[in-house]
Amino acid sequence: MLIAHLADLHLGYRAYHRLAQGGINARERDVALAFRAALDKVVALKPELIVFAGDIFHSVRPSNAAIADAFRQFARLHARLPESRIVLIAGNHDSPRSTETGSILRLFAEIPGITVMDQEARTVYFPELRTSVLGVPHTALAAAEQTDRSRDSDADINVLVLHAQLRGGAAEQKLRYISEYGGAEVDLHELHPEEWDYVALGHYHIATELAPNMWYAGGIERTSSSVWEEKEDKGFLTFDTETRIAQFHPVPTREVIDLPRISALRRGGDALYLDAADIDARIQSLVEAIPGGLEGKIVRLVLHDIPRDLFRELDHRTLREYRSRALHFHLDARRPESQRIGGVGANGLRRTLEQEIDSFLTEQWTPTSSEIQRTRLLDLAHLYLAETRLNDPAEDAEPEVD
Repeated sequence: MLIAHLADLHLGYRAYHRLAQGGINARERDVALAFRAALDKVVALKPELIVFAGDIFHSVRPSNAAIADAFRQFARLHARLPESRIVLIAGNHDSPRSTETGSILRLFAEIPGITVMDQEARTVYFPELRTSVLGVPHTALAAAEQTDRSRDSDADINVLVLHAQLRGGAAEQKLRYISEYGGAEVDLHELHPEEWDYVALGHYHIATELAPNMWYAGGIERTSSSVWEEKEDKGFLTFDTETRIAQFHPVPTREVIDLPRISALRRGGDALYLDAADIDARIQSLVEAIPGGLEGKIVRLVLHDIPRDLFRELDHRTLREYRSRALHFHLDARRPESQRIGGVGANGLRRTLEQEIDSFLTEQWTPTSSEIQRTRLLDLAHLYLAETRLNDPAEDAEPEVD
């Protein structure tokens, strides 16, 4: 039997405040187009079972346009593959905090052939496929619900679908960064992949094998808090239960480019820093070397060790032109550490705002609740500091904190 495994669609995702034709957010349209392209490939492959391992939407309350388009696409999938069985489970982005609040995913259960598991873990048996699917949505994991995760002995094929941040074992080596926060944590050893024909995972945004029959499918577009970490192709997986071969199927996405980093420090000579004209020339050289040009792309350039006064001397007219040509051009200017005279006359370091936040959250602050994740706060703080500099070139250099 052929299984199609998709996850982390994040339909309705928006970013960068740029509009596409028709007034829709450009990144929301990118995600919708990637979803359609993925379903076109799924239809061509004709899998008997199709599983979506959580985070169908980017938010608990997506826009009406995102809901309507998703309903049309799922209805189209069923119409094109009427004999295939489709299973959706809810991820953390799909799960309201209150159990009394209904999940939008229940709407898709109205489409024939689609089974939705949005709160409690449960097993569904498809007699025509002689296959059982155990779906474990985010809410069941977050509530530490005691779930019988044993296989169905009456089924020829058993599939486990869950949305979680795995820890331990191979997960420690292969999951190199946190692509999304808020996911329930599960120890890899609790899943026992050897007892299942296939384990379909959602939450990590890069297609990753944790066992020959256990995979994260990854996302269909770059929607995590740091798109620069998602360098690999986006798409979905298929798994053949007879040959036990998994295959990745890429889908077209908007191009994301992380340019080589530049340091403003001068190597050799009397001057400590490069001239503004030298930095402008290096930036221009990198931008002009982008294959196919800057237009419509998402681009980041990290500029290290640049003081505020030197940053202000850069050619900001050209930088604004880059921002207008790209869908998003992020010049991430980072200040150097500078010397200052301390309060008692001793030399010391003037710390950047990021360093001040790091020190406070890791050394001085005590969380008021066990549910607060210190690492998440640190990463979000750095993300928000970067975002505050995006639209104001004068603030791209970090302020000093005494």
